[in-house]
Amino acid sequence: MITFFSTPKPFVGHTGIIQRNAMESWKRVHPDAEVILFGDEEGSAEAARELGIHHVPDVKRNEHGTKYLSPIFDAAHDLARHRCLCYVNCDIILLSDFCVAVERVTAAGSKFLMAGQRWDTDITAPVEFGAADWETKVRQMAREANHQRPPQWIDYFVFTHGLYYRNTPPFVIGRPGWDNWLVWRARASGALVVDATPVVQTVHQNHDYSYHPDGAAGVWQGEEAQRNYALLEDGSYFATMENATHRLTPGGLRPNYYHWVVQTKRKAARVRNAAWFALLGLTRPLRHRLGLRQRRVPAAPAGSK
Repeated sequence: MITFFSTPKPFVGHTGIIQRNAMESWKRVHPDAEVILFGDEEGSAEAARELGIHHVPDVKRNEHGTKYLSPIFDAAHDLARHRCLCYVNCDIILLSDFCVAVERVTAAGSKFLMAGQRWDTDITAPVEFGAADWETKVRQMAREANHQRPPQWIDYFVFTHGLYYRNTPPFVIGRPGWDNWLVWRARASGALVVDATPVVQTVHQNHDYSYHPDGAAGVWQGEEAQRNYALLEDGSYFATMENATHRLTPGGLRPNYYHWVVQTKRKAARVRNAAWFALLGLTRPLRHRLGLRQRRVPAAPAGSK
């Protein structure tokens, strides 16, 4: 039915708890669900054995030890038993509505990307998956937290076999930008891009950023983040769930006409910015003579990890 794949942080403390919660929930999405875990982080081999999932320890990394996205996507393509794949961040709990949504989108018979927004939730203990009401409890916790992230925060990507095979730039995982590129790429390839937010409650288990030496600032604005941002080509290769071509609703798959408005606004903004910077270039000699300097504005985060 579906092959899930992901890459973890070390399985220690709270991080270990939420990652086990996440992967156990993926296994329960469908009886024939396959899960592949990439990376040799501390505790990953043991967790894979405990959960009965496929473990691939060797992953290509940059000079900082951060994993590249493309080799993981390509390896998942080659190893997957199923024609439908899903990359999902290792802190995401999926519920039964996810399987229903995937089946409905797959039935459309086209190449597609299905993704959606998440609900941030504080979960600090192992989920009792043996209890009949475990899903009800998790869903209720998310509803009580009532913290849904905006459309640029994307943590799962369900897509047809081959959609991203050997065509992904050298993004690194755990830094911003690559998730928005995946949405852009699917649109540019002519695939259906389906926003499943109306019918899928995706539960993100909150965590800190202690895995990065500089914390959240390092994740969002550090050297590796800037490299990822550069691959978006000043926003030309950037999209969010507002750019989805379709929305999956309780009544079925519906065209998302609003995406044309979003596209028009974004193109207008790029033209406006290009004109502004061209003007700055023309007036730079005069501004320098007058002692004026362009003020640098840090880049804003594009998504979440």
